[in-house]
Amino acid sequence: MFTELNSILNASPDSFTQGEFILVSVQHSDASFLIHHFLSFYLRARSRVCFLALVQSFSHYSAVSQRLGVNLTQAKDKGQLIFLEGLKESLSHLIPQEERTGSEAMDFLRDPAGGLRSLYQFVHSSLTHSGGGEMVEEEEAWGSPVLLVDDLSVLMSLGVSAGAVLDFSHYCRAMVCSQLQGNMVALVRCSSEEEEDEGDAEGSEWLRRGLTHQCSLTLHVQGLSTGYCRDIHGQVEVCWRKKQTSGSHTQKKLFQYKVHDKGASFFAPGTSSAVL
Repeated sequence: MFTELNSILNASPDSFTQGEFILVSVQHSDASFLIHHFLSFYLRARSRVCFLALVQSFSHYSAVSQRLGVNLTQAKDKGQLIFLEGLKESLSHLIPQEERTGSEAMDFLRDPAGGLRSLYQFVHSSLTHSGGGEMVEEEEAWGSPVLLVDDLSVLMSLGVSAGAVLDFSHYCRAMVCSQLQGNMVALVRCSSEEEEDEGDAEGSEWLRRGLTHQCSLTLHVQGLSTGYCRDIHGQVEVCWRKKQTSGSHTQKKLFQYKVHDKGASFFAPGTSSAVL
């Protein structure tokens, strides 16, 4: 958990805004450190976390979380963490097997026409009762629910359209953020406009723009324009979007960062803010 980032976002495990959709977008860089941060942050906050891990294995996230002082295996055993290992689940669908193993969350790989309905149902059942809208009752009382996705771009590489990914995000946000007053954090990797294919009307940049309109907070991670630097690994543009009666207001601040083994340092070479 990165204390400097918590200070920037004015949040802590004991006090944070509920009902937020936080979008982590990355271009020509690596933003996985932010996923690890939010995972450890919400587990420390005693939130019930549904983690759609579509990029790495459980052992990978567990090893990094261990360095941050969080035990994922223990969180799973207690029922606080519901972990979907996307790589493993995908193999069970794509490779013929005599016995069906795993959950039905990745059924869209067998039946693309069904969209991401099965994945949404997995999230819904993980964070709510099957028929109601209340938190699942456990031996321990968990706080507000959290949906964490790493990353939504993978769904497009598996043949899902950007429109279907946006629909999935919209329904998850309505359920988690509005209905349950929990939080949602999703990472998306995007290409620059110049890199998008001319005929690609629904590329990664189109997806990022659509998700930006849905979220309340954006952390956009980019590499330095000057190239590699030993002391600074990249920059993060933090953008707060607030809806008011007079319209939508956006405030932006730019920070540079360096990732360490057990955290990250954030530097503000200069802040810029804008109200739109």
